[in-house]
Amino acid sequence: MKTRTIFILSVLLSALFFTAPVASAKKRSEGGDTESHRRKGVELIDAKQYDQAIAEFNKEVEAAPGEPGAYRDRGTAYRVAARVAVAAGDGPASAAKFGAAVADFSKEIELAPKDPVGYMERGQTELGQIQFDAAMADLNKALELKGDEALCYKFRGFAYVGLRQWDKAVADFTVAIQKNPNDQQNYDQRALAYRSLNNFPAAIQDYTAAIEKNPSYQPEYARRGYTYALAEQYEKAIADYQQALKMDPNDQETPERLKYAQGRLAAKNAPTPTPTPTPGTSFFTPAKIFFAFVILVIIAVVVRLMTRGKPEEISSSRIR
Repeated sequence: MKTRTIFILSVLLSALFFTAPVASAKKRSEGGDTESHRRKGVELIDAKQYDQAIAEFNKEVEAAPGEPGAYRDRGTAYRVAARVAVAAGDGPASAAKFGAAVADFSKEIELAPKDPVGYMERGQTELGQIQFDAAMADLNKALELKGDEALCYKFRGFAYVGLRQWDKAVADFTVAIQKNPNDQQNYDQRALAYRSLNNFPAAIQDYTAAIEKNPSYQPEYARRGYTYALAEQYEKAIADYQQALKMDPNDQETPERLKYAQGRLAAKNAPTPTPTPTPGTSFFTPAKIFFAFVILVIIAVVVRLMTRGKPEEISSSRIR
């Protein structure tokens, strides 16, 4: 997969309720209707009825327009619906819902400017909009306000991946792993950053850790296989590609990559051919022999001309 595609899919697969919308205890005690709308909205999200959930959260907002958590609830529902629209290829719907989510989280921040959750939620949503600089600013603010560091560093790592600042992405995902070593995505995204830095051993190690966290997640095998191929470890690449296809026979990219790895392995293991003489490379070619003969004839003629007419020398030992 291309880096940008991997990034978008990773954002879409982020856990939905890392920062679950929770209304304040004060508001719950003040208005039973508000809490009932909230609970109904959460149930509808669980049932994947996102438009109905948004309608229920509208009622929550109407019942408690000054409560930051009500906007957070509705913003979360809008963001989930936007991700579903992205997965369905509905660009206009996803853009509208992401925009609505940002508006709700902005309202939450307006009502509670010292609460880091609003900044983190808005930053996460801006990642879905591919607005990496804006997300970076919000996540930095969330960290400044002592927000959930594991999530802040994770989401900021996503932003660094989007900006192709691989070293910084590695640093943030490393902190995120220290804070939450059980989050598979942290290993997956750090592996992507390592691979982009051509640090294939580190990338393979992280993909392996991600597989250990979730052995049933097929894309990790394909990604590790691709990294093995880049490291010219074709046997291991082939094994991972085959496992990925076994888990998802409809994967469209892996068959071509498997074929490439098999071809490279065959070429790598092929015996070195014995050099054979190429016609025309022998020293004694007919042209060379003819040329040498001509030279010898010329030499003989020259010697003959130089010695013509000279008196014969009489040896002192000649018998008279």
